[in-house]
Amino acid sequence: MSEVLDLLATEGFELTPGVRARPLFGAGAMLNLLDFEPNATVAAHSHPHEQLGLVIEGRLVMRIDSVEHELGRGGAYVIPGGVEHAAWTTDMRCRVLDVFRPVREDYRERVAGP
Repeated sequence: MSEVLDLLATEGFELTPGVRARPLFGAGAMLNLLDFEPNATVAAHSHPHEQLGLVIEGRLVMRIDSVEHELGRGGAYVIPGGVEHAAWTTDMRCRVLDVFRPVREDYRERVAGP
């Protein structure tokens, strides 16, 4: 099934306070556009999905498998499934594009609502 849309115009959902997620679902993978407010945090977690990401604007600090990385515009990462990671911003906004494989059905459920 084909789909074309303006991802920035979608409502998405609040992933955590100060972080808005706007996912786009394919059959086997998904994009997720994240907007971080200043001083927002995604707590340490892991999931079985492979995750690739790209910082589009701003700065993001990531802790991947206990190692901290500060990423600016153009900074990219690959996180294998099952690896613990966290992300946060300091005093500026940040926009990140993530790719997950396979699709995160928990995100699809959050967009669809109860």
